Amino acid sequence: MNFTILFNVFALFFATLFALGSAAPLQARDVYVPPITYPHAGTVWKIGNHHNVTWDVSNPPQNITNSIGFIELVTNGRITGPTLASNFSILLGRIEVQVPDVKPGPYQLVLFGDSGNDSPIFHITK
Repeated sequence: MNFTILFNVFALFFATLFALGSAAPLQARDVYVPPITYPHAGTVWKIGNHHNVTWDVSNPPQNITNSIGFIELVTNGRITGPTLASNFSILLGRIEVQVPDVKPGPYQLVLFGDSGNDSPIFHITK
């Protein structure tokens, strides 16, 4: 008898989940991952200087799910901070950033907006 009750509870639970999941409207999402064109591999930035980070916006989808971007500095696969730029349209194709006072070494940039996109590895020096 207990097995039957337990089976019925699980069956009701999964039937409810299925009904809720199938009732939710499907929403088309346009993920936009514009490739970063600068900095490129071999680029060297000096701490304190200003540079234009650029990315290719030649082929955006009609409806971008999230067009507000921000740029993070990454080393060894981890965001190191500070955020280099935020609250800009990823359709701009470029944004000026100031190189922060970080430990010299290899870095990447990640452009977030509708999706994350990383640059090739470049270097920051003093």
